[in-house]
Amino acid sequence: MKLKIRTGFGYDVHQLQEGLDFWLGGIKIPHTHGALGHSDADVLTHVICDALLGAANMRDIGFHFSDRDPKYKGIDSKILLKEVVHLLSREGYEIGNIDSTICLQEPKVNPHIPAMKACLAEVMGIPEEDISIKATTTEHLGFVGKKEGVAAFATVLIVKQ
Repeated sequence: MKLKIRTGFGYDVHQLQEGLDFWLGGIKIPHTHGALGHSDADVLTHVICDALLGAANMRDIGFHFSDRDPKYKGIDSKILLKEVVHLLSREGYEIGNIDSTICLQEPKVNPHIPAMKACLAEVMGIPEEDISIKATTTEHLGFVGKKEGVAAFATVLIVKQ
């Protein structure tokens, strides 16, 4: 039996704006600013979607869930992630693991990582041990360092038998 392994990469940024809810990794994090976007602007969930879709050569999140489509306005990104996992499953892919990094000056993300992992694992139907979430600042450099935005990166491994 031949095992087919593929990798994918995702990158996303969102502007931070005062007064918006801040969704990250499927959970709401208390903060004065939230990410601005067509959906709930959950940058971590978006990069995971993009990495998974890319690994399966299924284009990107914008192709499947256009920000020009009003039905996705304000949508919970966990719904999008669940649909991405369904799309991959239909093609015979399973998630091997996810490695991600969030770039954010504040608030501190580390205390929220266990809750994010639990939430994302439940949505995707995979063990928490298969999800790595790391966080870093940019040492006050660039738009992240100036607290103007949030960025995230993810790599994934998927397997098809």
